[in-house]
Amino acid sequence: MAEMNPKAMYKISYGLFVCTAAKDGRMNGCIINTAMQVASEPNRISIAVNKANLTHDMIRETGVCNISVISRDADFSLFKHFGFRSGREVDKFGADYPKENYAIAENGIPYVTAGTNAYFSLKVEQSVDLGSHTMFICEPVFMTVLSGTSSCTYEYYQSDIKPKPEAVGTTPKGETVWRCTICGYEWVGEELPDDFICPICKHPKADFEKVVR
Repeated sequence: MAEMNPKAMYKISYGLFVCTAAKDGRMNGCIINTAMQVASEPNRISIAVNKANLTHDMIRETGVCNISVISRDADFSLFKHFGFRSGREVDKFGADYPKENYAIAENGIPYVTAGTNAYFSLKVEQSVDLGSHTMFICEPVFMTVLSGTSSCTYEYYQSDIKPKPEAVGTTPKGETVWRCTICGYEWVGEELPDDFICPICKHPKADFEKVVR
């Protein structure tokens, strides 16, 4: 039997989005790559959010959220801000995020205006437990176009936005390093645990490559 290659997953087309939520005066957001229209009559959109994210818990408890569609105008700072840090540790809409980069929708939840081309306000109708993620099936209660720039696909992010990792050489230490191919996070150790989850982008062991320094 042929060996399964998890990198085949990279060939599936994905968009990229900032999913935002608010609860008890706290606003938060995270990067997701799964948002799609799943029905037209009535119009329904599904999103999948990692359970490790604070945004996930806010959506589950409030039943509402926004998604901002990331465009090719976005730079890497947008992904670092919403994708590489946890809202449990930092305020993503705090002083270090310019107020001109977002606005507040009628549902009281922020949406990102810098590096995006549309946004949707969603009301959750159903949720499905998928293990690491929850799928929320939502009614779009508002949507609008913000710019005519093409949407950013996952492939475009990898090829044109994400910085290329520095070359890794061999040093006298001979350390074994496992590097996340998604965000570049590095873990030092001989064997990466099978259940390891990247603390930055929440991707599993399958998305790490082994390098030796």
